[in-house]
Amino acid sequence: MSAVAATPAIVPKGLTRTVLRLHRPALIVWAVFVLGSVGYLVWLTEVTADSVHAAQAACPRNSGSLCALAQWHGYSNAMGWISTFMYYSFWAVAAWSGGALIGRELESGTARLAWTQSVTPTRWLAVKLAVPAVLIVLGGALFVPAYRWAWSAHRDLMGDNWSFPDVFAVRGPAVVAYGLCALAVGALAGLVIRRSLPALGVAVAAMIVLNRSIERHREDFWPTVGNAKPSADLWQTRGGTYHSPSQFWPMHLVETGIVLAAAALTTTTAFWLLRRRTA
Repeated sequence: MSAVAATPAIVPKGLTRTVLRLHRPALIVWAVFVLGSVGYLVWLTEVTADSVHAAQAACPRNSGSLCALAQWHGYSNAMGWISTFMYYSFWAVAAWSGGALIGRELESGTARLAWTQSVTPTRWLAVKLAVPAVLIVLGGALFVPAYRWAWSAHRDLMGDNWSFPDVFAVRGPAVVAYGLCALAVGALAGLVIRRSLPALGVAVAAMIVLNRSIERHREDFWPTVGNAKPSADLWQTRGGTYHSPSQFWPMHLVETGIVLAAAALTTTTAFWLLRRRTA
């Protein structure tokens, strides 16, 4: 009797190990991507920035600003690419979730095999989502503080304003919210379509539509500043009014909440659909 009662407690650990082992290449890629990005941020901030400042100081006076601008441009571009790749990493998460994590296992029948071995469909999906979700959160918890530090360290070498779409997202938890939402959307696409490649395409397309819709209305998430002196730090809206840098956190948290709500709704729908199909 005690052995039977202990069995369910052992299953989640085994299933977690299975998920980690089965999707180890993707998890390694994610870890390398996050750690590599953080390492590159540290290198740019602590090493490259000093070299750029020295090169700017050594520019011939008769070259005007072209020499200094060329040095600035290289540093700013490097920082920009890091924020862009991290921001749009949710595309890769959606593709992997819909294709490899869920769609492929339903297409091949592996999922149903697991359901016959003391693993309920609900528990199977919960572990499938929980493992990568934890890694997405941990990756964001490491990257976001590092990026905020690097972005603020040498503003004289940075061309990206706080209102740039990728900069706006990766300077706070919104980038994590997008990853979690992509994970949920991919899972739902895989459950609905049950074929890896079509689910992959639908998941990515759905996330692109969601992201573009939010970006289009991002400037409406908080009241604007009606009268302000134009400057590089202000975000001019379509209506000609402005958002100031002090409004970053309210606007950012509103967007984070919207994306997390979409993730929660999609996750709930995925579990409902799975229970209905396996009842």
